[in-house]
Amino acid sequence: MGRAGDQRRLSRLLRKAVRRALAVQRLALVGANGMLARKVRELVPAGCALAEFDLPDFDIADGDAVRAAMERCRPAVIVNCAAYTNVDGAEADEPLAMRVNGLGPGHLARAAGEVGAILVHVSTDYVFDGGKTTPYAEDDPVAPMSAYGRSKLAGEEAIRASGLTAYYIVRTSWLYGPGGKNFVETVIRLATEREELRIVDDQIGSPTYTGDLAAALFALLDAGANRAPFGVYHFANGGETSWYGFACEIVALMRQLGMPVAARRIVPIATGDYPLPARRPAYSVFAGDKIRRATGMAIPAWRDSLAAYMRARID
Repeated sequence: MGRAGDQRRLSRLLRKAVRRALAVQRLALVGANGMLARKVRELVPAGCALAEFDLPDFDIADGDAVRAAMERCRPAVIVNCAAYTNVDGAEADEPLAMRVNGLGPGHLARAAGEVGAILVHVSTDYVFDGGKTTPYAEDDPVAPMSAYGRSKLAGEEAIRASGLTAYYIVRTSWLYGPGGKNFVETVIRLATEREELRIVDDQIGSPTYTGDLAAALFALLDAGANRAPFGVYHFANGGETSWYGFACEIVALMRQLGMPVAARRIVPIATGDYPLPARRPAYSVFAGDKIRRATGMAIPAWRDSLAAYMRARID
């Protein structure tokens, strides 16, 4: 079977998993206006009641409001896609990042416990310091280097401290997809405007497509229905690259697909040549063994998912 056939088969399997996990149930989608939530929404099957929550009408940092909202809709599953994601902005306003990323997940966890729901919460590679040179496992020591990373780790700790046991914390990395501000869309824009792009080449990670991450969340829910363990999981697309390597692949695909490209040169630079307020992990590749064992899902390679995203973008 070719790659397209493999993708279709994976899609069918995932949709069956979603139907088994969420049949005749209700799902609460928090952060419903975000990039990841868009793909989560697409996978929710007919027959599953969907309750959506986001600003300005829903403030995840307001514990009373969170509790009241979950009491009203009484979901079987809460998927939390809400996050303060301005990594550099968090350095200037860590209290705001902590309200959304640190306090909010704890409120959701306590509300989930009160209504008997499973909580699915999305976290980040920025909880690690990037000091390793081999893929990070779920039980590796955490050591965030930025305000954003600290706020995301605080959210994980708040969930664990809530007393809720029915939760999945899913860490991911270098996320991109339709409907959001992300590296892929930034490179596409810059490559049409500039003759030269200067991109950091000494930070290594795994680009992750929102459609693949959403599928992984639902695969975990199905595994949960079959009594797989709750807890922390890592999910990113397979393989690794630098931001420079990622940008080169994006521009190469632009040319292959006939998109306009002004960029003649892509220049690799060091992190120190592009100073930003927040420190980033130098290495944040994830080991995917745990989620593969729990769900049986195949993890698509980052190049394959990027190519599929780019093709769909111009269709």
